Amino acid sequence: MPEPAPVKSLDCASGAIPAQVFDSTEPVLLRELVSRWPAVAQCRGSIGGAADYLARFWREEPVTVYAGDASIDGRFFYNDDCTGFNFVAGKASLPQVFAKLSESGREQRLATLYVGSTPIDQWMPGFRAENALQLPADDALASFWIGNRTRISAHYDFPDNVACVVAGERRFTLFPPEQIGNLYVGPIDKTPSGQAISLVDVANPDFERFPKFAEALRHARTASLGPGDAIFVPSMWWHHVESRQEFNMLVNYWWCDSPSFMGSPSTALMHAMLALRDLSPQRRELWRGLFDHYVFHADEAVYEHIPEPGRGCLAPFDAASARQLQTELRKRLGR
Repeated sequence: MPEPAPVKSLDCASGAIPAQVFDSTEPVLLRELVSRWPAVAQCRGSIGGAADYLARFWREEPVTVYAGDASIDGRFFYNDDCTGFNFVAGKASLPQVFAKLSESGREQRLATLYVGSTPIDQWMPGFRAENALQLPADDALASFWIGNRTRISAHYDFPDNVACVVAGERRFTLFPPEQIGNLYVGPIDKTPSGQAISLVDVANPDFERFPKFAEALRHARTASLGPGDAIFVPSMWWHHVESRQEFNMLVNYWWCDSPSFMGSPSTALMHAMLALRDLSPQRRELWRGLFDHYVFHADEAVYEHIPEPGRGCLAPFDAASARQLQTELRKRLGR
């Protein structure tokens, strides 16, 4: 199997992210970025120490826990025909999660435990004040991830992402956005956690079933992170994440450089599939021209010949005009 190239690495022991990182179109490994966090000092030693430290912030609201038996080998995935999943979800308190993680003889059905993408400010208010990170967006969403040995299939996120290892070890394998055709992506309307995932097991790829994945590996990047390390993952880069210790905790931050009123590109993609994909090739090409004109190649020439009061949604959006178009879309979709 081809060995992916290493991600570019920077020494960030000062606790600051160099400004140029946020303009990078490739992932960047940020060594020791959060090594001074109290959370790293308190959580890296033992599960019990982590439980005691995080209990200071937990607001006693149950978290969603994903559990799989030993047969999944830590890989949260689909069932054989992609109609369901190989794990179950339930609710538990954070102390219950830590208690199960610390049991040496867990039940077979609870061999793999995973608390994924849980907003910190809602479940552990005060954590961010004590473990701060300067980012280019004040409204970055911070989430925590806790579990034992797990493998999360390659997926992409629309926002930029800084992922910080608090405890354990993480291995990231990352693929550029243009490799989507070589990643054998599964369903987009039924997914394990909201994002479409690659059906390839990156840790043990089946090249007979997924031959084009070898080409994806030629363009891949990889990084291994320990406590205190972080990684910048640019928007739309596919990333497979492997947690390698009996206890792992990660905190990540998502943010976009576009205003929230612009809506979700994923929703637009799904609607385009519904409305356009099954048209004849000739008609799709006609609509491609309209999308290029109004969306992908759009500039002032689209609307400058129209008197300003009548430009409507052709003009650049602000919050008010975005709400107006959303209202019109809801009317049309409800017909």
